[in-house]
Amino acid sequence: MQKMFLDRLSDHDLCAMPYLFGLWALPHQLPPAGDWRSWVILGGRGAGKTRAGAEWVRTLAEGATPLSAGGARRIALLGETYDQVRDVMVQGDSGLLACTPPDRRPTWKATERRLIWPNGATAQAFSAHDPEALRGPQFDAAWADELAKWKRGQDSWDMLQFALRLGQDPRVCVTTTPRNVGVLRDLLASPSTVQTHAATEANRANLAASFLQEVRNRYAGSRLGRQELDGILLQDVDGALWTNAGLVAAQIAKAPTLDRVVVAVDPAVSAGKRSDACGIMVVGATLQGPPQDWCAYVLADCTVQGVGPLTWAQAAIDARDRYGADRVVAEVNQGGALVESLLRQIDPLVPFTALHASRGKGARAEPVAALYEQGRVRHLPELGALEDQLCQMTPRGFLGQGSPDRLDALVWAVQELILTPANRHRMPRARML
Repeated sequence: MQKMFLDRLSDHDLCAMPYLFGLWALPHQLPPAGDWRSWVILGGRGAGKTRAGAEWVRTLAEGATPLSAGGARRIALLGETYDQVRDVMVQGDSGLLACTPPDRRPTWKATERRLIWPNGATAQAFSAHDPEALRGPQFDAAWADELAKWKRGQDSWDMLQFALRLGQDPRVCVTTTPRNVGVLRDLLASPSTVQTHAATEANRANLAASFLQEVRNRYAGSRLGRQELDGILLQDVDGALWTNAGLVAAQIAKAPTLDRVVVAVDPAVSAGKRSDACGIMVVGATLQGPPQDWCAYVLADCTVQGVGPLTWAQAAIDARDRYGADRVVAEVNQGGALVESLLRQIDPLVPFTALHASRGKGARAEPVAALYEQGRVRHLPELGALEDQLCQMTPRGFLGQGSPDRLDALVWAVQELILTPANRHRMPRARML
């Protein structure tokens, strides 16, 4: 059907096809209907946000005639820097010049930092590093690109709002990969804001297959992947022991040679679809040099849910075998000797350490969070569910839904690998003093 349609088109019509954006645009690239002030396009890297913003501006500029109420004669283009406005929004592969047909393409006047369309509409470039430059000019539309990474985001956004005062319905399109910053959170919460969203995968037809494969392999399932690929705004909890930024900084692609590996288990006390999961985390450590140089590496999340005791015990033993772990450790406050008994039913010789919780979850987690702050705990890919729990743990306790089963298992693993041996290492010196 598509081939038949294309075969019937003249050469002139075929040349025009790339510019008929409304025919082939993805749903998230089309402006929502209704009454709105700000349209935010949240998306992963390469999801087509820039093209959507450029096409929206182009539509407004080309409709800017004295008899038209649907156009915009003065448009602000606001990016993090002037260079990024020029290189991405104006001259980029998906920018305004590339998406406009030759017979109506605007002229870029670099000295004026201005685009001028044949019908007289103009778009002026501004840098978010210089919000004061928005004092004085006035516009009836604006396109703000990558708002979430502007260093002076709130100041620049505020100045832009004062400048959007021409026409009957001034509007702004915001194209950005989400980051947990106040200016974006406040904008999304505004009743005059509408939002469209897409992951990187939505635009896979226009992306290199090798790029998609590489980022999937590296970041799929991680908190960084959910932000940069899925385009999801990940918010931090006030007072949380872990932050999104800190966990992003902890990401590595591969662990070094490890001195010890343990499988830590936070047992489930019941089985069923709605029961808490049995947290099973595989963590290794490098233990060369003094204790302050020791580092932990979270290798895998083998957590299971809705299964019986023998099944999660088997999952723990399987994780030990898969990663060559030296020992299985588990909290036994609730299960008592049952946990060890279950594991030994599967492997009678499994090296096992029973751990007893004498403090609350928040208190146990704080020393582990301190190691993260020191850069001494690293995460391999595919740990998104664990990272979500970490970002909801505070000194007062866990603020998420259910039990922090993955987090608890992680804490026990780091306790076994780093904290307890470090304390033993320091004890002889304390007695000498």
